[in-house]
Amino acid sequence: MKKQHIPEKMCPVCERPFSWRKKWEKNWHEVKYCSEKCRRNK
Repeated sequence: MKKQHIPEKMCPVCERPFSWRKKWEKNWHEVKYCSEKCRRNK
């Protein structure tokens, strides 16, 4: 994936944008939180 075409989402907890990462390649549509900390504090 080219850097200029990296998708972003907004984290519902911290309300900050976060970008696609290689480790989320197969399940990007399921990713909701930017970090484990936000996921735990939902």
